[in-house]
Amino acid sequence: MPRKRPSSRGSTRGHAAARRAISPRRIIALVSTCVLICSLLTAYGVYWNIYNKINQENIDLDPFGDRPTRVDGVLNIMLIGSDVRSGDNADYGDAEGERPDTLAIAHISPEKGRATIVNIPRDSIVDMPACEPTDEKPGQDAHTAMIGEAMNSGGVQCLWGTVEQLTNVHIDHFVSVDFTGFKEMVDALGGVTMCIPEPIQDEKAGHLDLEAGEQTLDGEEALGYVRSRKGQGDGSDLSRIDRQQDFMGAMLQEVMNGEVLSSPGTLNSFLGSVADSLSTDDGLTVSTMGDIAVAMREVDLNDIEFVTVPNGPHPADPNRVAWSEPKATQLWQSVASDEISDGKEDDQGGGKGDKAPKVEPSTVSVEVLNGTDTPGLADEVSTGLAGMGFLPAGTGNPLGETPEKSTVYYPPGKEAEAKAVASKLNSATTEENPALVDTLQLVVAYDWNGFKSSGGGGADVEGKSAADAKTAC
Repeated sequence: MPRKRPSSRGSTRGHAAARRAISPRRIIALVSTCVLICSLLTAYGVYWNIYNKINQENIDLDPFGDRPTRVDGVLNIMLIGSDVRSGDNADYGDAEGERPDTLAIAHISPEKGRATIVNIPRDSIVDMPACEPTDEKPGQDAHTAMIGEAMNSGGVQCLWGTVEQLTNVHIDHFVSVDFTGFKEMVDALGGVTMCIPEPIQDEKAGHLDLEAGEQTLDGEEALGYVRSRKGQGDGSDLSRIDRQQDFMGAMLQEVMNGEVLSSPGTLNSFLGSVADSLSTDDGLTVSTMGDIAVAMREVDLNDIEFVTVPNGPHPADPNRVAWSEPKATQLWQSVASDEISDGKEDDQGGGKGDKAPKVEPSTVSVEVLNGTDTPGLADEVSTGLAGMGFLPAGTGNPLGETPEKSTVYYPPGKEAEAKAVASKLNSATTEENPALVDTLQLVVAYDWNGFKSSGGGGADVEGKSAADAKTAC
């Protein structure tokens, strides 16, 4: 009986399969698949690592009724610098509740390649709507008060609804960062370089002690700098906003000129380092943040503008702020319709070469003289100018004849300073007076009819760009 040969069929298939498995094409495909899977898993892990750190809130705006119209392709993000003093922020003093230390709307228009940050002074006295109580907040009836009360009474939801009703601007998202988070953000960048024009000492701002000159501020120093009031300028919130805008411009220069936006990896690393100090609405996902960052990569620093809602001293309390009309409404309308201008041309339509030299109010001292029979008017005007950042140099009454028009008299070489003061008044002219040395003299006449705004206005807004921030002395 013939002996059966061992079958070679199985062996042949095995060898063929082995040959197919080790072919270069299959090796490349296998490695590529593994790399892709690993990349996806890594990205997924990074995404959820960041996402799970962020404190997200559900915002219900139904109680506020019809919302403002949204413009497609535009994002309006409410930015909140929270002054909550609990937890890691307890080192910064005692204060009940939570209010916005800083409040702004970031208007981002990728198609136009522009972004505008509109600051809302925290001292603004506004008409606030009613807000329902929450598990943690008492709510509020409709009343008139400082805008920050909305957050303390009804949380971010109440503040969001209040800002929308006041501005008629559709808010898409909010981002809130507390003191500790701000420090971590600055430290994650390796510090922010700025030019400090003069030494600063402010015990109430984290014992801030900075020398004049070019400084790279770490997180603690940066926080003290943007919070400082009494140690710089006239101590007003408006002059502090001006410095905050300078710092944000310098910070944006660090971000956009550095490596943060250079790749998804560096962006995720930055977001991961600060995520646990951020609060957002639950609609602002990490991927949406990434989309915003990518869109911002295409925006030039000259096209990131900082402005302040037009304002002046409140009639009932010069230490508080009232929005100036109609300019405030015109500004918000231009934001709501995505028609805000960069304000880089002057009223005569001239280009940058025709712009008057920029004058810092904190370098201008003004004596105010009351040429009318209205008691206390000089003190009222002096307080108003101080609220805009100018240095008060006393009050009184003029000697001799009073001019027909309110006039800012200036010493030789101080015309720009005089025009800066006059630009804040509804009716005023300027005139040189050789007898003056350093201080300007405002004589208030019977044509006096109040202040204009202390920053920006209308669809054409005078502001400063991120590129204007002085990072070198």
